[in-house]
Amino acid sequence: MLTEGFSVTQRRYVPYSHAHYGGNLVDGAYGLGMFGDVATEMMIRTDGDEGLFAGYSNVEFLAPIQAGDVIEATGTIVRVGNRSREIEFEARVVCRAAPERGPSAADVLDPAVTVTRARGTVVVPSNQSRM
Repeated sequence: MLTEGFSVTQRRYVPYSHAHYGGNLVDGAYGLGMFGDVATEMMIRTDGDEGLFAGYSNVEFLAPIQAGDVIEATGTIVRVGNRSREIEFEARVVCRAAPERGPSAADVLDPAVTVTRARGTVVVPSNQSRM
């Protein structure tokens, strides 16, 4: 159903192979990649097509992403045009590794830590019928 307020959420474990910097830090683009996947699922559900990401109008990197994190990314449609869909995104760390307690120790974060926020536009083909 195509409507403002429609949301999609995905979760992903951040493997240690993605760490690029000291302290097991992961580049900020990791969250943006998740936003692209969320937008793709959203367009499939709302328009029956993966759509194409046109661009971001705003991106905020608020806290670091680390290897061993479990990230939750949510996208919510905030504007519907004829072919465009404007989406607000937020990525949060919901679990984080705790290596000081052991090599496989981790904690559930309550509250989750918001790491990235963005607003972007996705475009779908004009010949797609809305569901």
